[in-house]
Amino acid sequence: MKKHRLYHLVAEQIKTQISEGIYPPGSRLPGERELAEQFNVSRVTVREAEIALQALGYIDIKTGSGVYVLGPEAREDQGPRNICAFELTEARLMFESEAAALAARHIDDETLEHLESLLETMLNADPQCDDTALQADREFHLTIASASGNKAVKHVVENLWDLRTELPDVREAHAAICERESAAECHDEHLKVLLALRSRDPSAARQAMQEHFRSLLESLIDISEEQAREELRRKSTESRERFLNGATIGSPA
Repeated sequence: MKKHRLYHLVAEQIKTQISEGIYPPGSRLPGERELAEQFNVSRVTVREAEIALQALGYIDIKTGSGVYVLGPEAREDQGPRNICAFELTEARLMFESEAAALAARHIDDETLEHLESLLETMLNADPQCDDTALQADREFHLTIASASGNKAVKHVVENLWDLRTELPDVREAHAAICERESAAECHDEHLKVLLALRSRDPSAARQAMQEHFRSLLESLIDISEEQAREELRRKSTESRERFLNGATIGSPA
């Protein structure tokens, strides 16, 4: 991503303090109010930063007790850190497709209008996937999950979106897609979902959402292949420089 939300910057500063030993493993982070004053941000921003750090395995948020720093070995055991973009997208396809089908049965006109406004925001946002586009995209999907009328579904979709945003490898993979995908292409896929919801057709809504994520998976595969080819070219160039261009056999007579 070209731009970062404020909480990302706060999270990075806290990570630096953890790595420098200011907050060693097992220690408790200062309260939200103190951290908000330290970084000159709101308590909401601090809370978002802490949620991000928990997703990355740096801290453990214990309700009613506080926020505690985890050691490197504990971070290695954190399951979400090992989730790749393909796995996460596959999970989103399964859950969000069914969320869309449920939403088609319950969605009201006001929610449909809100989804339409979010599509306009995505279409008119910076073509390099700035923060405005990302947040509109997130709200579009979470609004549909909420419209499903199932709190458990909404909770799962929110957690999957947190992972999509906070896991570095996943975030970078999506950033690469943003650099090649036009706002119009993204808009058209979401529009198909909206039209299916507007028609109150669960089957069509499910299919439109599945097509959206299949397209995303195809883009991820294409990028993965390009990165693999680039890495192969890099290694080939290094080998050529070392074993051919830089080789000197014998010496002139």
